Amino acid sequence: MTSSAEKIDASSAGTWRLGDLTVNRIGFGSMRLTQNGAAFADGAPSDRKRAIGVLRDAVELGVNHIDTAAFYFSALRSANELINSALAPYADDLVITTKVGPGRDPSGAWTWATPEQLRGQVEENLRQLGRDHLDVVNLRLAPSGATAPVAEHFGALAELRDAGLIRHLGVSNTSREQLAEARSIAPVVCVQNAYGIDSPADDHALLRFCGEEGIAFVPFFAIVGSGREGGAGGTEREEVLAVARAHDATPAQVRLAWTLHQGPHVLAIPGTGNPDHLVENIAAGALRLTSDDLALLAP
Repeated sequence: MTSSAEKIDASSAGTWRLGDLTVNRIGFGSMRLTQNGAAFADGAPSDRKRAIGVLRDAVELGVNHIDTAAFYFSALRSANELINSALAPYADDLVITTKVGPGRDPSGAWTWATPEQLRGQVEENLRQLGRDHLDVVNLRLAPSGATAPVAEHFGALAELRDAGLIRHLGVSNTSREQLAEARSIAPVVCVQNAYGIDSPADDHALLRFCGEEGIAFVPFFAIVGSGREGGAGGTEREEVLAVARAHDATPAQVRLAWTLHQGPHVLAIPGTGNPDHLVENIAAGALRLTSDDLALLAP
């Protein structure tokens, strides 16, 4: 897909603005840095040196948007600590996006923060990352709570934004109704939802709405789809394989490229602890699908 003469760089897919922060549309998700195998399972901790190397390689390849969370950790590794160790002091153009709402106790058991507990989660991210403010904080909503009100939680984050601890706000795992509720309280610069080729019609509609409103849409699980935290698996769609063969690309690259083709406001945050996969993911930003490709891959 990429000739030896072409330089692989995250800028190949163009840029978008998160509020007043300009980022390359190909970013990096840190969830898979902390352990081998499925995220949040009981796999062996990752190799620390390799994980730090992947982060540094990502920045060298033009990534200036990294997604993380304090609840990304394994028995011996913390994504935030790895980011801090690898990249601090941070480049002026590096945007670190995190999320709050869910939490995990030392045993790994999940909890959900009350509005009053969100400040503690924000401060934990600040401490681990070594920052005096967070660039973007997403309020992650429970997957089963598509109709749950968000005003109290989002209002608590808006107060922290006013206090200078947070620069911009987003919402994650959100419905259109919850997005509207959040926007009635404070500006929303991004929506971070699970999304990919196989997503249902409502998800495509929300992506288009965000584009109309100038809100960044940041899909997670764009490559793995229903595999979610467990990663890619099973049989790939023949349409994806056909497009991959036509472009001498991998199915993962086709899925990423398809996602980016859904609008200039769509940002990708593929995550990996594998340096070779990192290069492949960033190279996908330069993959230009044809109208025939897009018709073949249409949901």
